[in-house]
Amino acid sequence: MIDLTNGNPTKKMLKFAVPVCLGNIFQLFYSLADTRIVGSILGENSLAAVGSTTSISTLLIGFLLGLTNGFAIIIAQKFGEKNENEIKKAAAGTIFLGFLTAVSITAISLFFLDEILNILNVSEILYAESKGYIKAILLGMTATMFYNAFAGILRAVGDTTAPLIFLVVSCLLNIFLDLYFLSILKTGTSGAAWATVISQGFSVILCFIYMWKKYPMFRIKRKDFSFKIKFLKNLYTSGISMALMMSLVFFGTLALQTAINTFGTNIIVAHTAARKITEFFMLPFAVFGITMATYCGQNKGAGKFKRIKEGILKAVFITSVWSLIVIFMSYTVAPQLVYMVTGSRITEVIDTAEKYLKINTIFYFVPGAISILRNAMQGIGDKFTPVVSSFLELAGKVAVVIFIVPYTKYFGIIISEPIVWIIMVIPLVVKIIKNPIFQRENL
Repeated sequence: MIDLTNGNPTKKMLKFAVPVCLGNIFQLFYSLADTRIVGSILGENSLAAVGSTTSISTLLIGFLLGLTNGFAIIIAQKFGEKNENEIKKAAAGTIFLGFLTAVSITAISLFFLDEILNILNVSEILYAESKGYIKAILLGMTATMFYNAFAGILRAVGDTTAPLIFLVVSCLLNIFLDLYFLSILKTGTSGAAWATVISQGFSVILCFIYMWKKYPMFRIKRKDFSFKIKFLKNLYTSGISMALMMSLVFFGTLALQTAINTFGTNIIVAHTAARKITEFFMLPFAVFGITMATYCGQNKGAGKFKRIKEGILKAVFITSVWSLIVIFMSYTVAPQLVYMVTGSRITEVIDTAEKYLKINTIFYFVPGAISILRNAMQGIGDKFTPVVSSFLELAGKVAVVIFIVPYTKYFGIIISEPIVWIIMVIPLVVKIIKNPIFQRENL
């Protein structure tokens, strides 16, 4: 458990962030391994069947992840206040609201599943496998929610090591079950989905046992589920704000992808490679975003407003240093990185991906600041401005697809993100400077 309201802010933030970063890196490698297993054992059609429904599973899981992260901010604030009764109440509210939301999303998605698959233009050849896979994922959505909820609760009180351990266990179990279901039981793509659901369910059990034994304040009883409407409203608005923020980002990316899919195979491969490399490059931004949500939440609860300002400025400095490193890598080893991801030596693929990386990374100071400011504002209770910023991202990317890409082709995609980043950061900077908490000087 890490109390982020005391001690050196930089050291405390790094101590919190490192396990989160390791978890994200492990998840990236696991995702590649999972994809490789399905493709190697079941073939390209089955892999395509899984891929054809990725957009809907990513959207729904991302929404629930944002929701539970938003709930965790309230827990972090109560932890900063050192109010164990309110911490327990917020944890109970997280379980209650998270369960209701996950069950509702699952029921609605299953009811309209055929319509959803038709909207996604899933081909007849892939339809049966795609439906079997996504149906299993949807049925396990509640388990996914509980894992994210418990991990968020633990991070809210500064425990980032336990969620990392449970994530590693879950991923390794998932790989084992993938091999067992696909190679031995011959279950097809639905087996891969159930492997994911079962492994996450196992992690939920581990999280629950750990929280019950390690933290008496999380030994939730029936009486803790007695809520006032005002309390539930505050908790749910915090969750919905984070959920919308993440969902709007996804829709913006999806808007660009619709245009990219019209540029031919080489451009699609180049963009895919550039985005995979970008995921790694931007990983510290996401990690410090999670860190700042908890850091600011705890310090707001403790009333340490000057410490909030200090933490934000130091986090921006750290991500700026990382941005310089990334710029150097883009201008020295980008072709090698593209080859590592794609295995392609086609000049158009390598040159296009390299151009994307060189132009985008120059502006990386901006998305680093965006991630920190958006999450910091959520942590101090501003639920509106981060959503506005994310909406600007969506609107900007849609505008690029409609008005710029028809004339500039893929170059318009390359320059779209820096343009949108600059637009997005403006309301965040203005609001954080004007926020009374940011202006206060008292500790």
